[in-house]
Amino acid sequence: MATLTATPSKTTPALLKHPATRKLAVLAALAAVLVPLAASHWPGTTWPSALTVDLTQPLTSTSDWIIDHRDSHPLFLYFFGHISNAVVVSVRAVYLLLLALGWAGVTALGALVAWRAAGVRLALGTAAAFLACGLLGMWVPTMQTLALMVVAVVASVLVGAALGLAAGLSDRLDRALRPVLDTMQVLPAFAYLLPVVLVFGIGVPAAVLATVVYAAPPMARLTALGLRGADKEVLEAVDSLGASARQRLLTARIPLARKELLLGLNQTIMMALSMAVIASVIGAGGLGDRVYQALASVDVGAALAAGIPIVLLAVVLDRVTGAAGAGVPKLRRSLAVGALAAVVAVALAGRAAGGLEWPSGWTVSIAEPVNRVVDWMTSHLYSGVPVVGGTAEWAGHFTTWVLDPVRATLLWLPWWSVLLIVAALAWLIGTWRTALTATLAMAAIGVLGVWKPSMDTLSQVLAAVAVTLVVGFATGIAAARSDRFEKLLRPVLDVFQTMPQFVYLIPVVALFGVGRAPAVAAAVVYALPAVVRITTQGLRQVDPAALESARSLGATPGQQLRQVQLPLARPALLLALNQGVVLVLAVVIIGGLVGSGALGYSVVFGLAQGDLATGLVAGLAIVCLGLMLDRVTQPTARRAGKGA
Repeated sequence: MATLTATPSKTTPALLKHPATRKLAVLAALAAVLVPLAASHWPGTTWPSALTVDLTQPLTSTSDWIIDHRDSHPLFLYFFGHISNAVVVSVRAVYLLLLALGWAGVTALGALVAWRAAGVRLALGTAAAFLACGLLGMWVPTMQTLALMVVAVVASVLVGAALGLAAGLSDRLDRALRPVLDTMQVLPAFAYLLPVVLVFGIGVPAAVLATVVYAAPPMARLTALGLRGADKEVLEAVDSLGASARQRLLTARIPLARKELLLGLNQTIMMALSMAVIASVIGAGGLGDRVYQALASVDVGAALAAGIPIVLLAVVLDRVTGAAGAGVPKLRRSLAVGALAAVVAVALAGRAAGGLEWPSGWTVSIAEPVNRVVDWMTSHLYSGVPVVGGTAEWAGHFTTWVLDPVRATLLWLPWWSVLLIVAALAWLIGTWRTALTATLAMAAIGVLGVWKPSMDTLSQVLAAVAVTLVVGFATGIAAARSDRFEKLLRPVLDVFQTMPQFVYLIPVVALFGVGRAPAVAAAVVYALPAVVRITTQGLRQVDPAALESARSLGATPGQQLRQVQLPLARPALLLALNQGVVLVLAVVIIGGLVGSGALGYSVVFGLAQGDLATGLVAGLAIVCLGLMLDRVTQPTARRAGKGA
């Protein structure tokens, strides 16, 4: 009996001393004072109207002022005008160069670069990819998209690397840049397309700048992660040799962060190409415009014919950058000069033969057979499938059993209880600053007057993120443990991640109908590749010495995973979670086109109608949701990076 009574007396003080217990106690004390006041002054579960601010008038006035002064104000003439001209000149120069090379020259040049990076096999694959673009009848749109993407990716890499370098070298700059990167990446494309168009007008400059805003943050985040994760022993060794801060950066930190930098480049390329269709809405042209026009007429075959070249471009660029990261083999100067001369000869031969453009007789149409397959799937899988039921039934069950209960719970909770839950989650894994930021972000949603649609959107995001993480972490772990599985999975991930977001919507709607479930399904498919890639990368970069030590102690593969790999890969897993949330948000918003409603519908409506107030308010609410989710999931990584 003495033993039984001694246990509580020893464990209770230890429990009370735990930091999490003290934080919860402080929150409970604050809630005991503030909740009765809030409930008495503003009864009800939804956000009180007395605490909202109407931004319609100031945003409308701002929009009108920009339209009235865009052609006369010095800010537009001498600042934004120069940026616009520089973008147009750069894109046009790249496009004219590609046209001058002709289809034979471009194919030969691409094969040469791929051969220089990884050898004959990749060179043949690159040549086949360019030839496939021509066979599909998409050579000119492919060159237009490639020119725009080259400029956008270069700008995104420069901006992202500069921001990541600053965040990786300075804790203060890291804290200052984090909300900027969050806003750039979390703000849905449809929300910032309208302000960009207001400033730059419809055309290529707006498309390039919108792509940079969307594609630069992954490069910045992964650059900072790589610099902060550099081996401390190596850095100490460099310091002991008397290296300056610049030498330390160039000879140690950047080389040690090589894998993260290349992964950031990879993610930037993928996200820039995924913007091709969205940018076509504001005049980007190229393949994106073909996809958008095909989807407007519900022509899945034509959309796929334009989407495949986007995927092929992404796969080629992914393979070339990945092979370059593994080390470029040295070639004799005579061999390199000979190869370059062969490319020039091929290009000149193509010009002499009058074959700058792809021959019209060398094309193959896939639109009709693809549309027949889609019609068959709609007829045979949508409903009435024996035993398992149809896809429409699955969507209905998911909506009834998952989406509806989550949304009903969020709307049933009093607004102040949602703020308390957010504050508790953020403070338990972070500091009071992160908890305050998350709570203020959530409160800002109510102040903007969009509490109900935001809870609806949050329910879709939570459901999609949960499915994405379960499937993504499991797949990433399997890929990290098997080289063969990773090789088989890689092209599948390339296709899913680079296929334009709009292309997902038509087959998803054909299979699942219209509503919130199709939007969640499209979001999961789009966000999954990034989660799998980052998870695999993080697990593979775990110190081999730690794994060898665990093996020597007799740890099973499962124990090695749970006790060594997952804890050491925690920063990468948190980054995967962050990227999953961001990508899910992006597609859930586009889901407003297929009946997901909520904030997505408001953003799409605002862009379609030129209503800056409606679109931007909904976009700001989505930013607040993203910031809240980031603070709830990411502060642990920041503390770990500081050695706390």
